[in-house]
Amino acid sequence: MTKRRPLMAANWKMHKTVSEMEDYLQRFLPLVSDVTDRDIVLAPSFVCLMKMAEILAGSNVDACAQNMFHEEQGAYTGEVSPLMLRDVGVKRVILGHSERRHIFQEDGQTINKKVLSAVRHGLSPIYCIGETLDERESGKTSEVLKSQVEEGLKGLSKDDFSMVAVAYEPVWAIGTGKTASTDQIQEAHALVRQEISQLAGEDIAQNLRILYGGSVKPDNVGQIMALDDVDGALVGGASLVPESFTKIVRFEID
Repeated sequence: MTKRRPLMAANWKMHKTVSEMEDYLQRFLPLVSDVTDRDIVLAPSFVCLMKMAEILAGSNVDACAQNMFHEEQGAYTGEVSPLMLRDVGVKRVILGHSERRHIFQEDGQTINKKVLSAVRHGLSPIYCIGETLDERESGKTSEVLKSQVEEGLKGLSKDDFSMVAVAYEPVWAIGTGKTASTDQIQEAHALVRQEISQLAGEDIAQNLRILYGGSVKPDNVGQIMALDDVDGALVGGASLVPESFTKIVRFEID
């Protein structure tokens, strides 16, 4: 385990009503109330955020948004601004998730605007990157990851990087039950850290947290978290049950 403070994040995607969220927190918070050596983050849908942030106030768990628009206000039907997120007590936001890229066609320039806006408004981005199966099988993983790191984090100052976490999520392992091998995960994370070093300097790269996402479960999280360059996890399906996510949050390294 590295000296970087682990960040364990749950991305609920389009799951859970407000009442289901409240039931989850009633069960989850007592299970992790004594966990103080890592950051715990829950990212529900927008409709749950205000109530979740209210319930989590003063706890050791933070509310996180799954997305945001880069403008503060305006005629952007259906969008949510960084000011709105801050106002309801949100501290973090997931940006660039593969589902945003591939389903909603968000390009690198759009995501970069969101990253810069989040930092400017005091929100800590969890910036997602990752290659598709075709890209990996074509030997383009390194090229894709370098491009996404450069494009998405362009324009950040060295001070800004202290607010950012990067989440490596191979697209072919998200929600498929497939998990990248530990060698593949470590290789990708080391590559990302090296790219951050080129962009912002070695000190910043060594302090920046890089999370792994892609079918993380209670039975594999310990192996994943034992890797030198893995500093946390971004968890989808296995985070929807409080007892399951508790086991992930409390990962044990043999």
